[in-house]
Amino acid sequence: MTRTTPADGPAVDELTAERLAAALRCRTVSYEERERIDAAEFESLAAHLEKSFPLVHAHLTWETFGHSRLYRWAGTADPADDEPVAAILLAHQDVVPVDDVDGWSHPPFDGVVDGEFIWGRGAIDDKSRMLAILEAVEQALGEGVRLSRTVYLAFGHDEEIFGADGAGRMARRLRESGVRARLLLDEGGVVTTGVADGIDAPVATIMVGEKGFATVRLSVSDVGGHSSMPGRETAVGRLARAVARIQDHPFPVRLTPVAVDMLRRVRHAVSEPRRTLLGLVTTAGPLVARVLAARPQTEALVRTTTAPTVIRGGVKPNVLPQRAEAFVNFRILSGDSVADVLAHCRKVVRDKSIGIELDGTASEPSPSPAAGPDFELIAELAREVVPGCAVTVGVVPGATDSRYYDDLAATRCNFAPIVLNAADLERFHGTDERISRVDYARLIRFNRLLIDRLARFA
Repeated sequence: MTRTTPADGPAVDELTAERLAAALRCRTVSYEERERIDAAEFESLAAHLEKSFPLVHAHLTWETFGHSRLYRWAGTADPADDEPVAAILLAHQDVVPVDDVDGWSHPPFDGVVDGEFIWGRGAIDDKSRMLAILEAVEQALGEGVRLSRTVYLAFGHDEEIFGADGAGRMARRLRESGVRARLLLDEGGVVTTGVADGIDAPVATIMVGEKGFATVRLSVSDVGGHSSMPGRETAVGRLARAVARIQDHPFPVRLTPVAVDMLRRVRHAVSEPRRTLLGLVTTAGPLVARVLAARPQTEALVRTTTAPTVIRGGVKPNVLPQRAEAFVNFRILSGDSVADVLAHCRKVVRDKSIGIELDGTASEPSPSPAAGPDFELIAELAREVVPGCAVTVGVVPGATDSRYYDDLAATRCNFAPIVLNAADLERFHGTDERISRVDYARLIRFNRLLIDRLARFA
């Protein structure tokens, strides 16, 4: 399965790379306008999976929920009441749209493989994880691996549009079946280099929960008229004032328990004087929180963030607008809620003529994210696959499918051991998404090692 490049370690061979590339050629794009989604592309991907992984589809049972696929790899243990389950491994088949096709080095759905990378939309988010799980299970089955506890594979089809039809339905089926797993593993954290300020070692951030998500729509109506005879304030002016108030009055900064744990775990890898500062995290938490809030890269760790993203109104420069609206996106820290976001907006806007309401789907943050009983298993595998990395915890800044399964596992981890720098991170949902052949080999090896560990679960 691998060939060796001395500088970087093992990389996937041509056949393994091509199986991922073929999956990237399937245009499984999720659109908010659901009528635009091409069902035939999902069917082509399903056919590719069934052809590429014959042992998986011979030995595992599966059922579909729309285009989502829920596999069950049965364990040999005799269930007393509820089935003993080792893990639920998640990934998703869908990808986000591409707006800047001409800016790509290779067309986003051509699945180009060169000597170093596999290129295409979904190469990182999230088809590589799905294919890597299947590659690992296929290998394990070929080697005669048997599990004592059952393992589920759940591959959603609509994660990029909030996952209700895929992950939501699959999680409901597992819940109704009485499933309770030791481990839930999904996308989210990665290994970064040169991103964490003051840390030279690669940092593996294993996410143990996620922030909530809400978009608030602000709207205002007015009588309109000619711009030569304006009132004291136009609809656009009133709306702009409301947006400015929300932006100028952010949520307060605070250290959550998971943020404290994150800082404690990386302290040994941080250079001075930051190491001394982090040593004070339990006694000088507010000071540490203010330091983290000073940079956008770390501010999200210590507050519910506020981001005005859209504002529009009016039809002509010489016509008073009759309507105007704006959208503000919030990523909600544990301890705050969607209701808190709405209440905060109403409090700081202080204008009853401004309509304030949720726009689209919102999700609550993980209630109390923390490293679960089997966290160290994932940490150990991260260190094995990426030697010398510093391992810590975190929370995913956005929503993932795993929020539907939160109550179904004792330990939740969002992580993949791919090594990315700051420029690589911009490829998520961006231009020139790609995964290196070395990283893809790491991802497959990680999942194969995980299966060996799961096989030992009593």
